[in-house]
Amino acid sequence: MSQILKEHAFQTGQVIQLAQGDITAEPVDAIVNAANQYLQHGAGVAGAIVRRGGPSIQAESSQWVRQHGLVSHAQPACTHAGNLPCRYVIHAVGPMWGEGDEDEKLASAIRGSLHLADQLGLNSIALPALSTGIFGFPKHQAARIILSTVQDYLVSAPDTPLKLIRLVLFDLATVQAFIEIWDQDDHLAA
Repeated sequence: MSQILKEHAFQTGQVIQLAQGDITAEPVDAIVNAANQYLQHGAGVAGAIVRRGGPSIQAESSQWVRQHGLVSHAQPACTHAGNLPCRYVIHAVGPMWGEGDEDEKLASAIRGSLHLADQLGLNSIALPALSTGIFGFPKHQAARIILSTVQDYLVSAPDTPLKLIRLVLFDLATVQAFIEIWDQDDHLAA
């Protein structure tokens, strides 16, 4: 499991955590995959998920695309988790830096992932720093958007079954960016 670096509990009992570690090892109900719209999981977080979870994740992803078409920012896909310690993988498509309207697309991908977890009745979810790897989204800007979107979602959905939202970050530069933004946020740092 990851090392928990920061934690904030809301009055509703919901918890946001900032952690450093490997998202494929998270014992939560679902992890979020940084996917492309075709659900071809070759590199980065997506590649790691399929390598650890097994070929059934790619097979189910390919079947999802055949049935539903390409995945949008606002409506992620969901597959079972194969050999991973979670039950589901939510495949969210974050924006590529430079494609336009990146902030809203990133917020939409996070909201869509949380909404899908709600629809599935899940209690816990782990999210990566969506779009900050090969998609090139600036880490500090992504941290600000992801943290504020998660908080806004929890405030707007106090009856959500989601009780734990863990942001799992892999590399030190991303961890530092998220900690800086966390510490600047009056609601989280309090």
